[in-house]
Amino acid sequence: MKWLSQHSRIRARSLALSLALALISLPLKAGDTQIIKAVGTWDYFTNYQKHEGPFWNQHIAEVSEGTIVGEIKPHTELGLQGFEIMRLVKKGVFDFAFGLPGYVVPESEIFEGADLSSLVQNIAVQRQVADAYFHTLELAFAEKYNAKLMMLYPFPSQMLWCSSPVRSVADLKGKHVRVFLTTLGDFIEGAGGVPVSAPFNDVSDALESGIFDCVITGTMSAYTGELYKVAPYGFTLRVGWGLAFGAMNLNKWNRLSPEQKSLLQRELAQLTDNMWRETATEDAIALSCLSDGPCPIGEVGNMELFTPSDADLAARSKIAREVVLPRWAQRCGPDCAANWNRTVGKVLDLRAQAIAH
Repeated sequence: MKWLSQHSRIRARSLALSLALALISLPLKAGDTQIIKAVGTWDYFTNYQKHEGPFWNQHIAEVSEGTIVGEIKPHTELGLQGFEIMRLVKKGVFDFAFGLPGYVVPESEIFEGADLSSLVQNIAVQRQVADAYFHTLELAFAEKYNAKLMMLYPFPSQMLWCSSPVRSVADLKGKHVRVFLTTLGDFIEGAGGVPVSAPFNDVSDALESGIFDCVITGTMSAYTGELYKVAPYGFTLRVGWGLAFGAMNLNKWNRLSPEQKSLLQRELAQLTDNMWRETATEDAIALSCLSDGPCPIGEVGNMELFTPSDADLAARSKIAREVVLPRWAQRCGPDCAANWNRTVGKVLDLRAQAIAH
């Protein structure tokens, strides 16, 4: 009888635990508050200051009347490296993350496909590319990270900032250039330069000490990071867009009520539109501020900017077709390349195919 009593207690505890777990897995009812723990990009860039931070720390609680409360900090404040972030989202340490392809490429080269270097010069076309590749990335985020891709948005376009004049693609030959994605390195090698991977925080010192001849970074980050103090020259060829993502842990997503899901999707779609629209104007503001003004946001940088010629754009296209695309197709594999050709390739009228050896 004593054994039966103990067995009954154990069974009761087991049933209680099973019931608790079942309740945890159920969606919330409308009106129940859900807290979303988020991680953002760089605290010193405008995307975090104007969009990512305010959205989670204020906006979502206001529009949801407190049924969704966000808490976000930039990864720079948290001391995290980019590649750690989606792995932490997968584990449920964070519920939502903003990030760049470089954060997730270590898991699969498929994540590079919407922002391959030098393919797109126009932001309207870049948005078509993002839309065409969204479903591919949606599947990849679900498979690799148990995450729901919620948005794709751009940082200002990536250009070249140099310690000596670079007036053309040909002038990149032999130059040591800071990159932050493999595909950017492919472009620099295609132009005859030497790519060097480094975090943004090291850029100014490395330029000043001569480790780099040039740096690839966004127009606005070049301005807010005061690169004009160590790099007097800019070459305004767009070599990438810094296309970023917003993704949410799927377990957390499934805990939301239908009303919360609908509201969150609607508000993130609006945030996405706002970020695309602002990035389209930020390039012009940043370039004006970096050069001789006017500058509505601070001091004038007095950089000398060189505009790519038709010959430079032709050289860019040649490198894109003969170096960037084939190398990425080799890394990503034939199925990945075939999918890209059906999606992004149709938008750009380009074909990714590895070079046979």
